[in-house]
Amino acid sequence: MQESYGRDLDLNLLRVFLVVADAGSVTAAAARLYLTQPAVSAALRRLTTAVGAPLFVRRGRSLALSSRGAALRAKAQLHLSALVEAALAPQLFDPVTSERVLRVGLSDAAEAWLLPRLLRLLSRRAPRMSLIAVPVQFRTVGEALSNGRVDVAVTVADELPPSVRRKTLLWTDLVCLFDRRHARVGKRLTERVYFAHEHVIVSYNADLRGIIEDALHKQRRTRCSVAGFANVPEIVEGSALLATVPRLLAEDASRRRPALAWRELPFQPSAASTDMLWPVTAEDDDACRFLREQLVEVTAQLSLRAPR
Repeated sequence: MQESYGRDLDLNLLRVFLVVADAGSVTAAAARLYLTQPAVSAALRRLTTAVGAPLFVRRGRSLALSSRGAALRAKAQLHLSALVEAALAPQLFDPVTSERVLRVGLSDAAEAWLLPRLLRLLSRRAPRMSLIAVPVQFRTVGEALSNGRVDVAVTVADELPPSVRRKTLLWTDLVCLFDRRHARVGKRLTERVYFAHEHVIVSYNADLRGIIEDALHKQRRTRCSVAGFANVPEIVEGSALLATVPRLLAEDASRRRPALAWRELPFQPSAASTDMLWPVTAEDDDACRFLREQLVEVTAQLSLRAPR
């Protein structure tokens, strides 16, 4: 193929050649192709030069294929037909047999509660499909989608480029996660108790400010700041530390770790949306569309509270 490009072989010339071979004359071929006779003749001259041998011989008032032309016609018809069929045939996607590998960008909080549910659903509907989970967060997800590093993402997101589509999957509020054996919280968490305890916070800026500091302009007694939610339940367990986490993460952690419990916050920052994001280039990709549908279904099955 590279050698053909180097010889300036325009594949459109083969189409002209096949029509001339079928019609038997330049005039008839020009009519079929909606081209002028000089244009068809020029195309044949270019193809003859590229091939390096005559493709037609004159037979009375019509054209007949030379031996080189007959050989080219046999091969060109076969391959051009396959190319046209490949271009025009509808793309068929069957999730049951698909072996597509898709890359899913997930915030660390979403990975904990979303990925297990999604995989269980796919094991029934698309048992041969594979997923690669890629960590993203609101500052990095736009670039990951734009450069093709992920096919779809589920996270909290700020402003995104026009090349990214967005659908809100759910709204979630924040709750306080703690170890019931060590933290003295009570049945109803008060603001005084909340700020009296030490905290582990999640800070994407690698400092001592988290969502509570930004929303309430009040500083917690921070013992530890981490970059994500993934290991917060393990850090909290066995300590008197409090952690402010998304409700879904707290529900999941308390189910898996009986010592952990959670309480409603005595205040509530604005509820945040968790969005599904995908590049416009994947809009008509059947496998990507299928995966997006499964993500919508998984989140719709969750018991969620309306945003405050």
